[in-house]
Amino acid sequence: MTNSFIGRCVRPLGLTLLAMSLSVAPPVFAATLDATAIGKAAGVEAKAQPDGVVKIGWSRSDVPVTVDGMHLSPAAGLGSWAAFSAMGSQAMVMGDTVVFQDEVDAAMDAAFAHGLQVTGLHNHFFYDQPHVYFMHIGGDGSPTQLAAGVKAVWDAIKTVRAARPQPAEGFGGPAPSPGPMNADAIARIVGHPAPATDGVAKVTIGTEGQMHGQKLGASMGLTTWAAFSGSDELAAIDGDFIMRTDDVRPVLMALRKAGIHVVALHNHMMGESPEFYFTHFWGKDKAADLAQGFRAALDAQAHHPSP
Repeated sequence: MTNSFIGRCVRPLGLTLLAMSLSVAPPVFAATLDATAIGKAAGVEAKAQPDGVVKIGWSRSDVPVTVDGMHLSPAAGLGSWAAFSAMGSQAMVMGDTVVFQDEVDAAMDAAFAHGLQVTGLHNHFFYDQPHVYFMHIGGDGSPTQLAAGVKAVWDAIKTVRAARPQPAEGFGGPAPSPGPMNADAIARIVGHPAPATDGVAKVTIGTEGQMHGQKLGASMGLTTWAAFSGSDELAAIDGDFIMRTDDVRPVLMALRKAGIHVVALHNHMMGESPEFYFTHFWGKDKAADLAQGFRAALDAQAHHPSP
């Protein structure tokens, strides 16, 4: 996985989700959040801000990072944080979590297990060693439950680092090599054609949208696709999933349930209708098992149609 494979999140999905929730919720008078209770649930100090927001933070000083050959102080952008804002008797949370490549799976799984949204996954630097990424989270509910969810995400990261102080340089296991691959079998599992080129079987599924009053389709990049490389016995899958806002959580959860790594979540366009988000993914397994995992994500998206 390289920096070029992880895109930048230009339009945070969390802001779209927040705008949608506020547009349908009746106006209420915000209650004052209990910073002490939030801090206790999160396991860190929580500070109330002048505007009533309560913030928590975690500086990633546990792993030395260099950017373009320079040692980067955690104060220069290696801080994880979460901010809580009152919504009547409940709260919303938004935050940004520093993750190294081998921490993403654990952090994302913990977020989903505790009812949080993952709203972005991208890089902030080039030529950083080790590579640093940022996972945005969001959610709404009980302030202390949200704080406990953030704690679970951060604890999952700490567990990875406790087991291996330095970030890993790969997912592990053997690397797939070219061999016989049954593209027809992949197509049958996925339910879409999988033509093979240079030993790579690729599924491409188009969708439609609009931008500036013009129709857009697959030829302009509105596609979900998956490429299968290697052999039937050991293959790699990589690809891109196009999603509307409400598709993001079920698709990412389905990919993770199938053991496929989510390596980016971002947007590709501005001003399109509806708004689309894209997740890039990577996995290694038997070709048929990878196809089943990809199909499960397609099914999850189909069962959660967006308005």
